[in-house]
Amino acid sequence: MKRASYLFSSLACILVACAAAQPGSDRPGKMHQEAIVIDTHADTLQRVLMSNEDISRRSERGHIDLPRMREGGLDAEFFAVWIDAPFVGPAAVKRALQLIDSMYQVIDQSKGELRLALSASDIERNAGEGKLSALMGIEGGHAIDDDLSVLRMYHRLGVRYLTLTWSNRNNWADSSGEPPKWDGLTDFGKGVVREMNRIGMIVDVSHVSDKTFWDVIQVTTKPVIASHSSARALNNVPRNMSDDMLRAVAKNDGVIGINFYSAFLSSQFAKAARLQRSIEPSLADQMKKYRGDLNRIAMERYLGFLTPSPLPRPPLEMLIEHIDHVVKVAGVDHVGLGSDFDGIDSTPEGLRDVRDLPKITEALLDRDYSESDVKKILGGNFLRVLKAVTGQ
Repeated sequence: MKRASYLFSSLACILVACAAAQPGSDRPGKMHQEAIVIDTHADTLQRVLMSNEDISRRSERGHIDLPRMREGGLDAEFFAVWIDAPFVGPAAVKRALQLIDSMYQVIDQSKGELRLALSASDIERNAGEGKLSALMGIEGGHAIDDDLSVLRMYHRLGVRYLTLTWSNRNNWADSSGEPPKWDGLTDFGKGVVREMNRIGMIVDVSHVSDKTFWDVIQVTTKPVIASHSSARALNNVPRNMSDDMLRAVAKNDGVIGINFYSAFLSSQFAKAARLQRSIEPSLADQMKKYRGDLNRIAMERYLGFLTPSPLPRPPLEMLIEHIDHVVKVAGVDHVGLGSDFDGIDSTPEGLRDVRDLPKITEALLDRDYSESDVKKILGGNFLRVLKAVTGQ
């Protein structure tokens, strides 16, 4: 059992542990604590870099900090090194390095509570010792500046997945957020996938165009992930995955991390959000307003993600429906959690932040999922992929 050697430092934690040990008491809470819980995408490092936040301490801002991770039973978080579209070329590489440095800053501030994890074995060992795990994934392939040596250096710094595109295409891959230019992956893009397979970095297909996705499936020799996507059959938006894609990820032995963003879960919310965004300033407008000052542009754009949407939130049940659908189409071995915390302005009703992850466990058990299957969804499936790609 995880945290077997962990000495609880507060009376509240002791009481929780005792209650969990009693037969018939709080089955979902006990099972959630036993599981290794992994979230495959959160944009929290933007808060650290741009607002100088110390997330080792409790905050009233955003979705994640270390105390709230503890409360939500989250053992491992993939912190996204998100490179916004205005950052290109050397500026994108610099931005990535600044965010990676922010990750190391958080680890130092945690005084040993948060450890960098490079493999599945690291996550398992940290959980067994009562420590939290931090992993890194770069979001936006333009961060490598079309240079495989930069990709390899990111891996040496601890990055364990690369989302091939963000909402903008790059010079070698088309995105779901823009009209296609390359008809999927270019030859160089296919080389990026092969090199990631070789060095042990997970290929992430969230945000890519449909043709890019199918090119990846043809090229890769290792399991892939969609770190933060949902089911297109339930909400037909380009960022979600079709049933054919879900089945292809299953055949590849990969995992789809279900995104918690209301606009990816609810078609009604997505329609209202599109109308709202249509009156917001465009990137071109922001570039003109700030005369190309990338840091000021990035701050304004990110504040938009941190400002809660005024639109009515969908019920938590809608998130569970997306998990359920992917289980039915791809199988229970190919579903995980990819919250997109700290990068979204709306989550389902009742899911305030990372503290409420146990509600997902409870909802799945209420739907008669077995405890072993719930543990797969909470993190076991992703551990399998991480082992397969890194060999550890």
